[in-house]
Amino acid sequence: MFVVFEGIDGGGKTTLSNLVAKLLREAGLRVEHVREGGKFASSVTQAMRELGRDARNLALTPRAELMLYLTREVQLLEEATRPALARADIVIADRYVYTAEALAVYGRGASAAEVAPVVAAATGGLVPDLVVLVDVDPHVARGRRQVSKLITNDTKPPSRKGLAGTGLQHRLRIGYRELAAREPERWLVIDNTEADLAAMASALVDVVRGMHDGRSRGPVPSHAPPELRAHDLSSARTALLAWVDRRAVREPGLAAYFLDRVPGAEFEQRRRELADRAPSVIAAGLRGRNDDAAWQLRHQLAATAPSEVARSLDGVAGSHPDAAALLRSLIAIAPSEVGEALSARDDADAWALRDALPGDAVLVSLGGVSGERAWARRQPWLAGLDTLEDVGLASLICASVSGIGDARAWAVRKALRAVAPVAALDATFGLVDDRAWRWRKRWLDRAPKTVMKTIASIDDPRAWELREQVADICEEAIDSIFGLDGPRAWQLRARTIDTWPATVLKSLGALPASEQASTLVARALEQHPTNVAVWRHAVTRG
Repeated sequence: MFVVFEGIDGGGKTTLSNLVAKLLREAGLRVEHVREGGKFASSVTQAMRELGRDARNLALTPRAELMLYLTREVQLLEEATRPALARADIVIADRYVYTAEALAVYGRGASAAEVAPVVAAATGGLVPDLVVLVDVDPHVARGRRQVSKLITNDTKPPSRKGLAGTGLQHRLRIGYRELAAREPERWLVIDNTEADLAAMASALVDVVRGMHDGRSRGPVPSHAPPELRAHDLSSARTALLAWVDRRAVREPGLAAYFLDRVPGAEFEQRRRELADRAPSVIAAGLRGRNDDAAWQLRHQLAATAPSEVARSLDGVAGSHPDAAALLRSLIAIAPSEVGEALSARDDADAWALRDALPGDAVLVSLGGVSGERAWARRQPWLAGLDTLEDVGLASLICASVSGIGDARAWAVRKALRAVAPVAALDATFGLVDDRAWRWRKRWLDRAPKTVMKTIASIDDPRAWELREQVADICEEAIDSIFGLDGPRAWQLRARTIDTWPATVLKSLGALPASEQASTLVARALEQHPTNVAVWRHAVTRG
């Protein structure tokens, strides 16, 4: 019997598929998982996956991407899956050809008629007995991914697929659902947004065992608690508090994630309560805050979440009387993150801290600082740029010239764009010269998320042209208009309020109360009464 788990990133399919495999083995069945623990049974397939993920391969075309994804599945199928089917009772796969199909058609916009026969050929006639679609709200999935990165202090660069932005996950979710609707007898859709993972795994084991024994497939009972709804700011506040309290029992990190920047005594109390259970997530939520409660948490969490506490000391928090001493105390533990906090600072305290930073940590601290003193500090790393192959070091050097538009900075970006294309593009942040706009236009289709990041809060006709091209598919286009108050900003918000409701509300920032803003908040709550991200940004706005 062949069982496949599918779904968007962060949905929980890897965790769930491994748990189901474990429970089936405990029940006495011979079970093989061809991606046990998240690693493919085929080293060739694993290498192909890394090739597709590597952001250095920014130029990979959508058609080539489809062929690469299918090739890795063919390799796994022939090397691991078919042999396993010959000797095991049940073979489990974490993803199959459906991932390539959904990405090509729904993610990249390829023709379904052209993709379908290529996908069918890749299977060699092998179709799963059961496909479990682990469905989840993309906002929750994104929260889980971010929490995982914070807890593990994952500093890996973004994957190539991730450069499309969070909108890709929304489109893929739609795609998976449509694939499931075409073959309801083969696909089983389970909602993992609110469900109890252990109970869901147990129910799936019953389904798989029943099918293996020849019984017809029954439904999987829902283990989700009653749905929460909100229709105005007051009920959104109540719903968000209830959701956080409920989620804190099983997923304290996710609960903490959705508390980020939400004002009010009740939410501050919950941050304090979760500080010991999810320190990195609570600390990450302190960025942009300079109030007494935030500083109390910084001092409390400095030992358990030093990296995130250090990162939180950028911007306005960096001018607080306690900032320099706290940053200095964190240099030995989190030097790179202290460097990040110093980026764009050219004051005496910042330079004193730079003098204490070791090695490469100095580089990231120099972003946005263009004086001769900064160039003198960069100089040891600038020799031999044309032959540099270390993508990590190249990315740090690019970060050191982020936001700097002089000829020397452009020479650095040009020299390193082959080895670290995303970092070189990212280093055009805030620039408005002609070369920066040419780079952004060139990579808009492959890396819209990064392009939008580089034009954050820029009120320039060329920025609006780029935003308007991708706003319907790239949520980060709305992130880039945070706090902007002109006619084009309001037009773009009105155009996308139904597509990206939470992000549109977030983009209002600290704009003054107005009829336009109130209308957007009301519409978002009316159209998305169960969306926790909408509640969060509505309450933050309110």
